[in-house]
Parts: sequence; C-alpha cells; structure tokens
Amino acid sequence: MDAKDLIIEKQAAEIRALKEIIKRLEEEIARLKKDSNNSSKPPSSDIVKPKKTVRKGSRKKRKRGAQHGHKKFSRSAFTPEQVDEVIEYELRDKDAVGLQPLDEWFVMQQIKLPEKMYKVIEHRARKYIDSATGRIHIASLPEDVRKSGLLGGDVTTMVAFMKGGCHMSFTTIQQFFKEVMRLEISRGMLSKATQKVSAALKPAYEQMVELLPEESYLGIDETGHKNNGDKYWTWCFQTSHYTLFHIDKSRGSKVLFELLGKEYEGIIGCDFWGAYRKFFRLGSATVQYCMAHLIREIRFLAEHINSKLSRWGEKLLSWLRALFKTLHRSDELTATGFARRMIQIKRGFLSQVRKPPDHKLAKKLARRFKGRSAETYFRFLTAPHVEPTNNGTEREIRHTVIDRRITQGTRGDAGMRWCERIWTIIATCKKQNRNVFEFIHKSLIAHWTNNTYPELL
Repeated sequence: MDAKDLIIEKQAAEIRALKEIIKRLEEEIARLKKDSNNSSKPPSSDIVKPKKTVRKGSRKKRKRGAQHGHKKFSRSAFTPEQVDEVIEYELRDKDAVGLQPLDEWFVMQQIKLPEKMYKVIEHRARKYIDSATGRIHIASLPEDVRKSGLLGGDVTTMVAFMKGGCHMSFTTIQQFFKEVMRLEISRGMLSKATQKVSAALKPAYEQMVELLPEESYLGIDETGHKNNGDKYWTWCFQTSHYTLFHIDKSRGSKVLFELLGKEYEGIIGCDFWGAYRKFFRLGSATVQYCMAHLIREIRFLAEHINSKLSRWGEKLLSWLRALFKTLHRSDELTATGFARRMIQIKRGFLSQVRKPPDHKLAKKLARRFKGRSAETYFRFLTAPHVEPTNNGTEREIRHTVIDRRITQGTRGDAGMRWCERIWTIIATCKKQNRNVFEFIHKSLIAHWTNNTYPELL
C-alpha cells in the first residue's frame, strides 16, 4: 500500500469517526428539545419555554373580561327569606319638600361577616352522688359532643376542608384562625382534627376500593408523592361516577395486581408506562393506550433533525389529525359514515407506522403496532364508553399535584391515608355535583354517633 492509499484510508477513518460524533450530537440535540409539547414529560420539566412570536397582520389579542356579543351574566338576588337584616334610608324632611314618597326602593344587597365568627357552647353534665356509697355519677353527654372535643363537628369539618380541599398548610390554617376568627388554635389540634375526619371517611373509601375490580372501564394514572423525604407514588383510578386515590411505595404492576387482581377483565385507559404493559401482558384486562401521549411522541419525531424521521412523523400526525377531526364531527355524520371513515383512517395510519425509516426511534415506535397490538390504541372505536385519551384522569390527578407542591408531602402513614381519603372524597363529590363540606360533616357525625354513614355509591 503506497502513501496515497494510506492517506485515503486515514481520511476515511476520520470521516467515519466524525459521522459517529455527528450522530451522537443529533441524538443529544433531539433529547434536549424534548418538552411537554412533544413528549410525555410533565409541563413542570420545561425549564425554559420559548416566547410566543406574534406575526404581523395576525388578529389582535382580545381584551380581558366580557366579550362583545356575549350574554351578560348577573348574580341572582337573595330572596327575602335569605336576608338577615334590612336597613332603610330616606331623605331628610327638608330634602323631601315637594317630593312624594313611593312604595318602591332602590335595593343593594351586601354580604358581611359577623363581628364574631364562632360561638362557644358550654356543655354541662350534672354530677350526682350515691348517698349510700358516696360514688359520683355524671349525666351522659351526647356522643358527638364527647368525641369532638374543643372543636365541634362543623369546625372540625372546616379544618379538614381547608387542609384537603384548599391546599392549606397547618401553619396557614392556624394563621387564618388567629387573624380572621380571632382564635388561637395549636397545630397539634389541627392535625388531630384531620385525623378524626380521616377515620370518618375510611368506610366510604374502603367501599370504593372493593368496587374497583368490578368496574368495566378504569382510567389510571400516577404521579410522585413525598413522604418524609422518601419517594412514593399517588395512583389515580377514575370511573364515570367516582375517583379513587391510592398512595404506594411502588410504581410497578404489583399495585395493579393488588387492587384489581389478575382476573380483572375490564378495560383500562392509561399511558405506555411499563407497569400497565406488564399488567396487560400477564393479566386478563384489555387496554386503551392514551392517544394524546402517542401524539406527543410522534410530534417529537416530526421535529427531529433527521429529515427522513421528521417526514415520517409528519405523515403520522396528519392521520391522527384526521382521526380527531372526524371524532369531533361524529354528531354530523351517520353512524355508518363515521365508522367507515374511522376504519379508513385507522388503516392508513397503521400502513404508515408499519413502514418506518431506518432509525431506531422509528423502529421502536413501529414495534407497538405489530399484529393485534395495534388494537391497544384503537379500542375506543369498538367500545363507545372508552375514551381515546387519558386526559380525564390527568385532570383528576392535578389536585394532588398542586397539593404536593404547596404542602411538600406527608410525614407518615397516617398522613398518607388522610390524603388518599380526602382527595378521593373531594374528587368524587365534585364528579357527582355534591357538596364536599356537607358530606364530610355528615360522615363525621355518623362516625361519632355510630349511625348510618352517607353514601357516595
């Protein structure tokens, strides 16, 4: 081999090495470009978001408040039965000269706080003495009075509602009592109040846990939870009439097997997390993987620096856009026409996704749609009660995410059980359009008096 050949071989080796470096850099750039818009990453992971650019000639941003043409909304006035006090104003005699009073009034209703926001009730139980033995007997107090202690049932319920429903820390609740109600309450007493409510909500919570395996469709998702600094997971199970939260150390399939059982034969709506895939593979359940998560993954491919991968991703997105456009127009189409169009879109998408370009990301995605596995994304076409996305469950879990950010988690098992129960009751009452405060209060009184608990199901 002469000197010229050696130089050519050396240059070829350098070119191969540079190509390898470029490939790695492209992958790194693509990874760094991942955000909540083009992947399953949460919005909180978007450290820097690009500013929105306003194009010239685009329509102006509409003003805040009511829009032109929209019907004005006015609050209904309180009825005479709801008014606690009436104050009348009339002109002075000298100002009313020449004027005839009418039996009509200009009315302005106003809501005010009472001067004292609480009342103190002293419960006295008379003592009796047995003249023969000298033994003291005390009259019985009502069970709810005896078990509630200093804070009555309604105040205990208010503390629980502020803590669980309003994302308030014990310190903030303590400050509210001090500054607004003019009442000094210790953090320990506030904590005991929430634990009383937690015990009262236990029967309703356990009833929902028992019903989970009987549901024909469940939307499931999970999010992180901190307990004493350790990593736990809050699982959310959503049905059409209730939502249940469960906090567990594991994010794996064992939680699903424990709560639903291997024999569960319903449909679960979820993302592509491995725990769901394993539960589907080893159990009897069927699955509807979230289309929204799939779209974000494909959007990432469509924005990739690799041109072949990008074009392939765009073609897949066009099929999915057509799918959701047709889905949103289902009321305008006949049942036959809607079914025919959806089948066409499904076939077109599967035909495209099963012809990936020579790239590992494309081949990885294409493997999901081999054979019957494709049905795991299109189950909603044959099961009308199944949602194509898991967005509903993600909305339900948002309350717990906000609570986690404000309160920084829990400090023990009692705190985790409290969170499970209060989040479950709040979400379920909201879903059923029921008053959360009223349900908690009734459950608390029933718990103290051993009476029938209010039911959610």
